[in-house]
Amino acid sequence: MNEADPRTGQNGDPRVADVRERLEMAHRASGSAPEKAQAKLDRQGKIYVRERIALLFDEGSFVEDGRYANALATGLPADGVVTGRGTVEGRPAIVIANDPTVKAGSWGARTVEKIVRATEMALREELPVFWFVDSAGARITDQVEMFPGRRGAGRIFHNQVALSGKVPQICALFGPSAAGGAYIPSFCDLIIMVEGNASMYLGSPRMAEMVVGEKVSLEEMGGARMHCTVSGVGDLLAHDDAEAIELAKLYFSYVPGCWRDHPPVYGAEEPSAALTRFTVPERESVPFDVHEVIDGLVDDDSFFELKPLWAGELVIGFGRMSGETVGIVANNSMVKGGVLFTDSADKAARFIWLCDAFNIPLVYLADVPGFMIGSEVERGGIIRHGAKMVSAVASATVPQFCVIVRKAYGAGLYAMGGPGFGPDATIALPTARIAVMGPEAAVNAVYANKIAEIEQADGPAARDRFVAERRAEYEQDVDIERLAADLVLDSIIEADELRSDLLRRLAYASRRDRHFSDRRRAVPPV
Repeated sequence: MNEADPRTGQNGDPRVADVRERLEMAHRASGSAPEKAQAKLDRQGKIYVRERIALLFDEGSFVEDGRYANALATGLPADGVVTGRGTVEGRPAIVIANDPTVKAGSWGARTVEKIVRATEMALREELPVFWFVDSAGARITDQVEMFPGRRGAGRIFHNQVALSGKVPQICALFGPSAAGGAYIPSFCDLIIMVEGNASMYLGSPRMAEMVVGEKVSLEEMGGARMHCTVSGVGDLLAHDDAEAIELAKLYFSYVPGCWRDHPPVYGAEEPSAALTRFTVPERESVPFDVHEVIDGLVDDDSFFELKPLWAGELVIGFGRMSGETVGIVANNSMVKGGVLFTDSADKAARFIWLCDAFNIPLVYLADVPGFMIGSEVERGGIIRHGAKMVSAVASATVPQFCVIVRKAYGAGLYAMGGPGFGPDATIALPTARIAVMGPEAAVNAVYANKIAEIEQADGPAARDRFVAERRAEYEQDVDIERLAADLVLDSIIEADELRSDLLRRLAYASRRDRHFSDRRRAVPPV
């Protein structure tokens, strides 16, 4: 409508009125989902993209960029992606959110340009990025414009790699992340997947059938539960969009906004249940849930576990001790005896890198028989996977504390931040044992032929006496008090003293030197 200027009474310029009308139409089109699209979202249990963003940011804080991209020319609101910035509990952040109601959230040339600009802003201003992914991938019809060039889709991945370790990148995956777009979540620090809707795959089930002759469902190929339990690509499962966003915000509360800062500090609380001398079973052969130790160390209800459904023999996650974030790496004897496998080594290595990048001290809770042995794991590369974990431990420069809860045998001691890796302290409980291997395995390895000879000559009773004597000698050799006397251990304390001891040590280590090695970069095991 060409309205009159109330100051002059004259009619306005019709061209300006036309611009306003078209902008208003485009604004309305991008403000809510069309009725048919909304009905589809409702059937899938999804929330419209702008409602997702409203759940993330503090009310009234969101400022959007590129809202009219492609909208006037083609009628594609915001070109299928909403980008901008706001505050999350007062802390600034950027969001990049696919709109699945616009061509299934697929990428066109303007989509890619908006994402590239948002990541450039994150690099320039060192702002964390929330990726809200729900996209069918690239539009084949636009591939020349958006795929191969210097500011094509590849630039997104380049910028994500540049952002890695500089700022947190948090991905909530609400729907598909297909083909090359599947790499966006993989470059993030955290991937939360909505069960039943989220999926990641390089080739769709239809493509797999055409190319390799495999018939497989989408859920089997790249569904949320598969990635959170089998591949390990996903970190957390969420029941719906709202829970995924809540988990993303909770994770953000444990990490700083960028690599230069420290995580936010909250009010100190006591643990939900204090550690006692009876929390840890004294016999190393008795399995127990290491979460009991973790809950006795961290503030009440503050443990935020990552990858809980994958490689459960190792537990990782953030907790707060007296209100400050710490990273926990703990062997769990309840799962596979706490033995380290290829997956658990990878799980630990990435988490240690994450903590080191964002100034989060590490506490290792060691109760580990060592790395798994056998032809299957050797063929699976247990050595290179284990070396990756050991490399992560060795190169981390944040404060690190190794707590020997019970056994720490073989390279398991090294992987769990043992004395040779320069932790700020190595602390043992009275239940602890450190050795190349356990007494039973050691005696069998050293005296196998002698044991066989005694059994053949003198019978089982003589064999058992000989074995018992050799085990006693071995245990005396690796006695925990002797290790403390030789300064292998810095302290032996009871479990009920562990939290207070660690709190004091964490405070003293807060100003430690963060330098590790002068070089251009490491060449880590893969």
